[in-house]
Amino acid sequence: MSFSEHPLENILALVGPTASGKSSLSVELANRAHQKGHTIELISMDSALVYRGMNIGTAKPSALEQTQVQHHGIDIRDPWQSYSAAQFAKDVVIWVKEIQQRGHYPVIVGGTMLYWRALMQGLTDLPASTPEVRNKIALEARQVGWDAMYQQLQNIDPETASRLPAGDTQRISRALEVHAMTGQTMSSFLEKDPYSTSRDDATFQHRLISLEPTARSWLHQRIEERFYAMLKKGFLAEVEHLLKQEDINESLPSMRAVGYRQAISYLAGDITEDEFIQAGLAASRQLGKRQLTWLRAMPSREIVDPSNQQSVQQAIDLCLQHIEARFK
Repeated sequence: MSFSEHPLENILALVGPTASGKSSLSVELANRAHQKGHTIELISMDSALVYRGMNIGTAKPSALEQTQVQHHGIDIRDPWQSYSAAQFAKDVVIWVKEIQQRGHYPVIVGGTMLYWRALMQGLTDLPASTPEVRNKIALEARQVGWDAMYQQLQNIDPETASRLPAGDTQRISRALEVHAMTGQTMSSFLEKDPYSTSRDDATFQHRLISLEPTARSWLHQRIEERFYAMLKKGFLAEVEHLLKQEDINESLPSMRAVGYRQAISYLAGDITEDEFIQAGLAASRQLGKRQLTWLRAMPSREIVDPSNQQSVQQAIDLCLQHIEARFK
């Protein structure tokens, strides 16, 4: 088996919006590869799966699935600890080297496309936030609402605000944190060290398989089915348990993950159960829409319709051919 000099050259990645079937496809790919005598190890590219104890609401692979196929990037931080796209990019290089040294093949799987961009292009070196600043902004948001916080960002940094949906509270908070800590706007930092104008301007050759359903309604149905399944598995009990831990509060990036933020509002009595469900579903659909927007700006991707089983099988065959070519 031979690999190119840099471990990320010709890397294979399976991406797509939430609930599009990335995990199941990757496990099936690993099983098919095993039948051919190859061992795949999966690298999670999901900003929520890094956190311990956040299992149900993140649709984390089960213990059995993680036993059947080795995963990396899962359960590597406590919910009160930070983890960034820049750190992911550093970790992936280490994981890929280790996997290759074992004679196995790494496959990146996930939908946090900012992580992919950090891996392929690098990121602007923005100042790190502090718990004090983050908590102060979270408190203000509780008092005045996120619509007012978004308006505040529009006044401070209209360029950054124009790139963010009004409901993207995590990134709105981040932009306000940067300004609060430095007195400078996030857009001014980006001007000094801009991202590539194209989300597809990668440093390394790669194979990017993207699960994008032809019908948006198919994805929305999957999102709804998965959300209700999470509730039956005890998602609210999981959130309650997390909130009882001394170091966890609602302002943490982990607790602002889709579903968790809405569950916290419901458990606090701020919204009804029906409002919680509708808000959770809406946030999940919005996440899927943002992920698809990222992907559509990446012409190198190979699109697979996950609602078409024949297309999925063809995608697996393409991945296997790619892997076998690397093992020669």
